[in-house]
Amino acid sequence: MIARIPSCNQRTLAKKLRVLPSRLVILIDELAEKGLVERKRSTKDRRHSELTLTRRGRTMLEKLSKLAAEHEADLCAALTAAERNTLAALGRKIVDQQGLTPDVHPHYRKL
Repeated sequence: MIARIPSCNQRTLAKKLRVLPSRLVILIDELAEKGLVERKRSTKDRRHSELTLTRRGRTMLEKLSKLAAEHEADLCAALTAAERNTLAALGRKIVDQQGLTPDVHPHYRKL
């Protein structure tokens, strides 16, 4: 989400993930310690820091995206393209009905 949201800050990210901003600080601190994310003072609002992926963070995201795509292909190997589309559509329908945030794993709410 940090990579997708321009000028992403912790408050925006917490709202999207539906977690308390204070709880998200721990995760962002860990990502920063690992050199995956950095905080930069916002040029639009000096009270906020924007979150950006570092070069290492972007590389990690690319690797994880590739692994996720390989896992999905393996998991859905028995399905036709039409069946995969139907499965995705049904999943989106459940997400909408449950009031979940699209593209966010529900476990992140427990951070």
